[in-house]
Amino acid sequence: MKQMFLPSLLAADLGNLAFEIRRAEAAGVDAMHIDVMDGVFVPNISYGPAAVALCRKVAPALPRNVHLMLEDPARHVEAFAKAGATTILVHAESRCDVGATLRRIRALGCRAGLVLNPDTPVSSALERLAECDEILRMTVYPGFGGQKFIGRAVEGLGAIRAAAPELVVMVDGGITDETAPIAAAAGANAFVAGSYLFGAPSFEEALRRLKESCAPKGTEP
Repeated sequence: MKQMFLPSLLAADLGNLAFEIRRAEAAGVDAMHIDVMDGVFVPNISYGPAAVALCRKVAPALPRNVHLMLEDPARHVEAFAKAGATTILVHAESRCDVGATLRRIRALGCRAGLVLNPDTPVSSALERLAECDEILRMTVYPGFGGQKFIGRAVEGLGAIRAAAPELVVMVDGGITDETAPIAAAAGANAFVAGSYLFGAPSFEEALRRLKESCAPKGTEP
């Protein structure tokens, strides 16, 4: 299955977002991952629909993968769809009707994704595979970038992959060229990296290393 690599805009230079988006696109990423936090569901506040609209404006061909870390994401999916989200992901742990919200996301013309925190059982995703286009397993506790990879979080990905072989299974948190292969071996095919990419001396070189680290043996990244 195709592997995908997404930089997290949370780690970009806030004063130069348009430049950061363009250089990520030029490097050959597959989509931009945009973390949206409300300061309630997670202890941080980040971007809103305007950041999604900016991505669409400066790099219209680059898909926008929008991760809603919100207490009640159902209230906001229409705003993010209107702003230009390609995929909208909501947490299994959020306080909304998750199934109805996933269906609403699809009705708005976006791909729907379900996010699981590190301690949330994989069974929460297995029950909703028919409603999802993507599953995102957090490999850190959400809220802040730069955290260390939680290896045990990927242990259940094989069950998701076995149940839905063509599904996008994504990981986010502490992803580097050392941790991404662990997630790939467990069943992930999409990798969100923030500090590793935007904090590197060369974005292009860091992305190349990340791709090479995950490539199946005997194949080109």
